[in-house]
Amino acid sequence: MEDDQWIFLSGEFVQKNEAKISVYDHGFLYGDGVFEGIRAYNGNIYRLNEHLVRLYESAKSIMLDIPYDFENMKELIAETVRKNGLRDAYVRVVVSRGVGNLGLDPKSCGTAQVVVIAEELALFPKELYETGLEIVSVATRRNRPDVLSPKVKSLNYLNNILVKMEANLANVPEALMMNNEGYVAEGSGDNIFLVKDKVLYTPPGYVGALEGITREAIIEIAEEEGYTIKEEPFTRHDVYVADEVFLTGTAAEVIAVVKVDGRVINDGMPGPETAYITRCFREKVATDGMQIYAQEAEIGG
Repeated sequence: MEDDQWIFLSGEFVQKNEAKISVYDHGFLYGDGVFEGIRAYNGNIYRLNEHLVRLYESAKSIMLDIPYDFENMKELIAETVRKNGLRDAYVRVVVSRGVGNLGLDPKSCGTAQVVVIAEELALFPKELYETGLEIVSVATRRNRPDVLSPKVKSLNYLNNILVKMEANLANVPEALMMNNEGYVAEGSGDNIFLVKDKVLYTPPGYVGALEGITREAIIEIAEEEGYTIKEEPFTRHDVYVADEVFLTGTAAEVIAVVKVDGRVINDGMPGPETAYITRCFREKVATDGMQIYAQEAEIGG
């Protein structure tokens, strides 16, 4: 219930229905800000350090000063999860430029605004993790990396939203976007991996793919398990003829794709390599990160 959900809003915890920002906030007016989506599994905030490194790097890239240092931000996130009594949660950290005037100039803004939200979230229905997704490729192209780097996780997500809208029109849960050269970049909110002859392929950042935290975790897991991983450009043809296809993301975790643009991937069921990598991933999420309940941290340490 909304009355039971606490949100951290620039210095204090407030109830959800009291969490309000000014219409003059440049995050609202212009999408001027950065964010991170983070997961907690059984009281462990997964790869919190890695997420915050990306948050602070995104902020530095757009010359946005976050009014809390790294360690304080970690504790704010942990306390938001604890205050809501959650063990498994999706955490959204938003840093906006703050309140300014109606002009574009960020110099009119005061202190940046920090919002931390924690709640339960399931991006896809549970059954789709067992049967796999059908997806389509769409006309909307990925923003050019030389115009706006995909390494900046900014509040302006209109490019991704347009992709999601095309997925909705096609009545599928996710879609693939290409870059302006026709190479596969990513989904509306997920990275993509192909498996071909037991080699894993994923698009490199320079084609427009966000170098996702879960993506990096999967690459590390695959290397530990002896897979060959290649970060190189590929086209829709490569997707169609892959042995397996899966998506990764903080919200999506790891989920198989079994049909793309009407082409059935292999036998139309989630493949063995995807299943194995998923099991390895799930073994790590409860320990790789920051344990936020003190008693368990003492027992584990």
